[in-house]
Amino acid sequence: MSPVEVIGRDVAREAYRVQVDVAGSARTAFVPECLMETLRPGERPSHQQAYEWIAAHRGKIETAVIARAAARQPRPPYDLVTLAEES
Repeated sequence: MSPVEVIGRDVAREAYRVQVDVAGSARTAFVPECLMETLRPGERPSHQQAYEWIAAHRGKIETAVIARAAARQPRPPYDLVTLAEES
């Protein structure tokens, strides 16, 4: 499993920007905060909580980014993850 690097938070998208290595190429994607809803229902997660959640779900996030890069639809709820170049 390759690392999923958190680059920061995109305030306008209410998502965290991550970078994943896909076949030797770094791909940037957005992980919406709504996927982290279980952390603090009805509230925005803290940065620490979001980073920990992304680390705990990095395999599924990586799979979603790889699927998007191959023009395939990721499995729900990770179908909400989008590539930066798609946005």
